[in-house]
Amino acid sequence: MKKLAVLIDADNASYKSIEAIMEEVAKYGIASVKRVYGDWSSDTLKHWREVLLPHAITPVQQFAYTSGKDATDMGLIIDAMDLLYSGALDGFCIVSSDSDFTPLASRIRESGLLVYGFGRKATKEPFVKACDKFIYVENLIEEKAEIQDVSFNAIKTSETEKITPQNEKNIVAKTAPTSNTPAQQTVVDPATLNLIYRAVKENADDNGWANLSLVGQYISAIKPDFDPRNYGRAKLSSLIKLLNLFETKIDGTQMYLRKRSFSTFVKMIQNSILKIDEQNWVDISKVVEQLTQSDPDFNIENYGYTELEDAIHAIHNGWLEFSENGKQVRVTRNMP
Repeated sequence: MKKLAVLIDADNASYKSIEAIMEEVAKYGIASVKRVYGDWSSDTLKHWREVLLPHAITPVQQFAYTSGKDATDMGLIIDAMDLLYSGALDGFCIVSSDSDFTPLASRIRESGLLVYGFGRKATKEPFVKACDKFIYVENLIEEKAEIQDVSFNAIKTSETEKITPQNEKNIVAKTAPTSNTPAQQTVVDPATLNLIYRAVKENADDNGWANLSLVGQYISAIKPDFDPRNYGRAKLSSLIKLLNLFETKIDGTQMYLRKRSFSTFVKMIQNSILKIDEQNWVDISKVVEQLTQSDPDFNIENYGYTELEDAIHAIHNGWLEFSENGKQVRVTRNMP
């Protein structure tokens, strides 16, 4: 587990989001250092006291010596540099929506450590881009509220109905989101969709399959604020399935995906034919056999067909030529 320092700017973060933030931090490593900076003599921070003790967060006092100057930022930055030079940490979690921390995030990354940013959706882009990953607190709060609602409904159900194998599905149906929830109506913007396509292409093997973990890493490197929760899904795998634009398969514990398009299928068929014979007619049955052997996970239903031979016959004769009896085929022009 990575050792992380969680540094919170109390002036630009809400105490209401701390519980959700600390739960999110736990996904990336151990919070070895937890500090929150602010002027604790001010009434504006009085509610923070409610969350400090339960989460073992150390308050750091920063008096505003000069009006208009943000002493909190300076204190946090100085501590961050001291921790950086100590060499005892693997990364930092900066909780703030203030873009003034952009140089700090960049400096930490230059030293080879990870930077996770936590802030509101109104956070300026420079700070977002300076982090390895940026998580919007609105997503965390909404997700936590949904979990609590589901848990409450489950408890309420169990008070009047004992859960048995026969009625378990009904209980899940009562607590699960419905098909018309805003989460499922969310549309992925074209820029993000193109980024997903590019991530799959850059990490694909010879058959077009890309490891989902590598795809996620590629997307986060290009767009640090990318988060499936922005589109109503808890995980990237769920978002991929929702898009219905990719074939997916599971190999062991890993998920793989590749772009679903008929042009990809045409190219696969042409390659199968050319492997058998580059010049002469080839039996379609042999093409089917060649394709299934080279790619055991291939599923023609992903392209809207139930039979592979029917899909082959649907290919335009500009790419393939069929014999008079329709049982043989050869390549007329290679798909680029």
